[in-house]
Amino acid sequence: MKNLDWDKEQLSKFIEDLAKRWLAHDGLWFQAVEKKYGMEAAMEADAAAWARFSPIEAQRIKAFLGLPEQGGLDALEQALQYRLYAFINEQSIVRESPDKLIFRMIDCRVQSARERKKMDLFPCKEVGIVEYKTFAQAIDPRIETRCLQCPPDPKSDCYCAWEFTLKSF
Repeated sequence: MKNLDWDKEQLSKFIEDLAKRWLAHDGLWFQAVEKKYGMEAAMEADAAAWARFSPIEAQRIKAFLGLPEQGGLDALEQALQYRLYAFINEQSIVRESPDKLIFRMIDCRVQSARERKKMDLFPCKEVGIVEYKTFAQAIDPRIETRCLQCPPDPKSDCYCAWEFTLKSF
């Protein structure tokens, strides 16, 4: 591998570019499946892919950051900030209480691009439920996930919103 003697700004731009490349591949993969097999099959395949990818991404972030096993919502809050799309989407995280975290996707590159093209929002709720649930549980299996809003739900102040709570045993 090349020795990248870059400053912080160059590294930041490179990370953003890598995230954009990943997102482009994800979208093109989905469109290819949709074109060949239809929307229902593409959504099914997308959910299956996220069910596998999200825990892998979570475990890699967890290891990279040195997050503890059963780190709870503190670990999830940190991990959400290192997901690939966190570098290209605007998001917010609010801790309503020690056992409740609200994650909002304020600006989503996929959805805002569709809006610019006068297209309907992509109905990602079913896939999002799989994605966020498996990601959170890979960080800590005690975390429960609830969708507060996600397309095809109407957009409000964000594209999607998720509530994470820590199960008490």
